[in-house]
Amino acid sequence: MTFTATKTVRELVVEVPNATRVFEKLGIDYCCGGDRPLEEACASANVAIDDVLRALEQGDTSAPSANRDWNTAPLGELVDHIVNKHHAYVKNEVPRLKTLIAKVVGVHGQNHPELEQVQVAFSELANELAGHLVKEEQILFPYVKQMAGGAGCGPSCFGTVRNPIRVMMMEHDDAGDKLREMRRITSDYSIPADACTSYATLFRALVEFEQDLHQHIHLENNILFPRAAAMER
Repeated sequence: MTFTATKTVRELVVEVPNATRVFEKLGIDYCCGGDRPLEEACASANVAIDDVLRALEQGDTSAPSANRDWNTAPLGELVDHIVNKHHAYVKNEVPRLKTLIAKVVGVHGQNHPELEQVQVAFSELANELAGHLVKEEQILFPYVKQMAGGAGCGPSCFGTVRNPIRVMMMEHDDAGDKLREMRRITSDYSIPADACTSYATLFRALVEFEQDLHQHIHLENNILFPRAAAMER
C-alpha cells in the first residue's frame, strides 16, 4: 500500500492494519479528528510526517491483526461489539475512577491542585457519556440493527439516520476535548515524585480509559456511522 501525507487519518485507520496503534502511540487524533489530512494531523501533534509514514509502513508489513475486520463484519455484530466491549467498559470504569480520583485528591490535592481540575473534567465527561450511551443504545443502535437485519428502515423519530449520527459525532468531539484537557492538566499524565501507589494507579487507569474511548469513537465515527448512512441510502 502507498502511504501519502494527503490521505486523511480516517482513510488510513480504515485501510491499514494496526494504524490505530501507531496513531495512539504518536498522539495523533484518529477518532474525532479523523477527517484531517495526515500531514495536518502530524503538524497538530508535533510529530514528523516521515516518522509516521515509516511507522505505518512497518505496521502494514507486520503480521495481520488478529482483531475482527469491522469494515466487512455485519453491522449488527459491530453494534453488539461496541455495546458489549466499549459501553460496558465505560459503565464499569467510571464509578471506579470517580472513587479513585476522590481518594487521590483527598491525599494529594493540597500539593497538586491540578488534581481537582482533573476531578471536575472527568466528572463532566462521565456525565456526558452516561447520556450519550443511553441515546445510542435506546435510539440509534436499534435502528441500525433493524436496517442490518433486513427489516427496512421503517418510521423513526429522527427522520434520516444521519441526524442522530451528527449529534453523536458532536458529542464525540466534546468527549475528545475533555480527554485532551485532562492530558494537558496532567502534563501527559506525568507521575510526580511524591506520588503514592493510588496516584500512579489513577494516572495509568486514566490513560487506559482514554485509549479505550479513542478506539470506541473510532469504531463509530469511522466505520459504523458511514456504513449505516450508506445502508440507509
